[in-house]
Amino acid sequence: MKVIIRETKREASIWAARHIVAAIKAKAAVTDKPFVLGLPTGSTPIDTYDEIIRMYRNGEVSFKNVVTFNMDEYVGLPVEHPESYHSFMFKYLFDHIDINPKNIHILDGNAPDLAAECENYEKAIEKAGGIDLFLGGVGEDGHLAFNEPFSSLNSRTRVMTLTYDTRVVNSRFFDNDVNQVPHQAMSVGIATVMGAKEVLVEGFGAKKARAIAAAVEGPVSQYVTLSALQYHPNGIVLIDDEAAGELKVSSYRYFKAVEQAG
Repeated sequence: MKVIIRETKREASIWAARHIVAAIKAKAAVTDKPFVLGLPTGSTPIDTYDEIIRMYRNGEVSFKNVVTFNMDEYVGLPVEHPESYHSFMFKYLFDHIDINPKNIHILDGNAPDLAAECENYEKAIEKAGGIDLFLGGVGEDGHLAFNEPFSSLNSRTRVMTLTYDTRVVNSRFFDNDVNQVPHQAMSVGIATVMGAKEVLVEGFGAKKARAIAAAVEGPVSQYVTLSALQYHPNGIVLIDDEAAGELKVSSYRYFKAVEQAG
């Protein structure tokens, strides 16, 4: 696992966007197969998406040969609802780049058979050739996607019951009313994410500091599902200085030194 530390969220987000664009261009230089990109929602990746859009508008990247798979979607929330993850992705990214709508994959939280929808999602990822790079964000309790504490590290895409704490955090998008937040969501599993060739997880702000420290320095556990990234050969945790606040001084210095040496 690599840990990349930048002073601010903005600086880290720019790093992430440029890393993603570089990966897309690197694959395009050697094959005509599409780049398969996993994507998150929430407030964490918005600055990264803004920078990606800027780079696209500047002619630095095209998404015509990019296939995307989103991490999750609420169960029972209409697609057109402003807080559905369908709406989020088009608002913050897809409406602003040249991606083919047929290449966009987002779980259907209103599917008549949710279990079949999850199974077919896994099959679609496999058919696409697997995820080249999965971008993610970490929750305040260390969860990745909607893989809440004690989720199996071998889990695949499935329906998850959201903890009250997660619903409280997400209520800021629902007029601060926790009762408006759906009780369930569909989410890729930890094994789904770990199956990607590269995983880049962002964590910003002091509220994420304990989760980052537990995931990076603590044991691999079901309680902190991001900790599974310790086993990934190409796993990156990207944080700002505030999110690094609970790391040991020696850890902070080590990761800074490794990056400078590289």
